Amino acid sequence: MNRHPFEPARLLSGLAALSVGAGYGLDALGLWQAPGLWLLLALPVGLALSGIAAAWTSARRHRTPPADPPPVTPS
Repeated sequence: MNRHPFEPARLLSGLAALSVGAGYGLDALGLWQAPGLWLLLALPVGLALSGIAAAWTSARRHRTPPADPPPVTPS
């Protein structure tokens, strides 16, 4: 199975969407009184952080040379 590179931008955007969804879900169940403005602003802020992380990761990957692949051993 091929391993995929870690992408922190996708992690941040997923956590932002999950937090907004959980906040609205808890508010709908009556377990938490969610402040509307905070939930409204949580997703754009999370996406902005995700964009910053994507730009930083992209710049970092293009600056560092790729590692040598491991030698292939016959099986």
